[in-house]
Amino acid sequence: MIVHKSNNLTFFIPEYIEDAGANFFDTRIPAGFPSPADDFKEQRLSLDDELVKNKEATFYARVSGQSMIGAGLDDNDLLVIDRSLEPENNKIAVCFLDGEFTVKRLRVSDGEVWLQPENPDYPIIKITEDNNFMIWGIVTNVIKKLY
Repeated sequence: MIVHKSNNLTFFIPEYIEDAGANFFDTRIPAGFPSPADDFKEQRLSLDDELVKNKEATFYARVSGQSMIGAGLDDNDLLVIDRSLEPENNKIAVCFLDGEFTVKRLRVSDGEVWLQPENPDYPIIKITEDNNFMIWGIVTNVIKKLY
């Protein structure tokens, strides 16, 4: 179910299904040299259990644009956003700024707030009293498609 669609993000309310999950092989997969996988066990793994800490305050949103590619957030990635977390300096946040949603890194210093993109082609945004601004939630995870 789509909650809100803006130029930058499309929001979804997560649907929780009891006992849902994919097969999970409880073994580490080396990124270096291969290792025999003789002694692994199979169990069920729910991404909701792994990625969502507060079900009532968690939403998914799809990224649109390139302003956060330096942080590993690419166009069409799916963000996991927790609205119950406190905003802090250096956290990646979904913000409502002057009528639009955006995702940027928070920079807070001496009572001033900036929204910093992770792409040098985009400007840093200084938040002033003239802005209609709200920190909507904190990004906790990103889900990517490789193909």
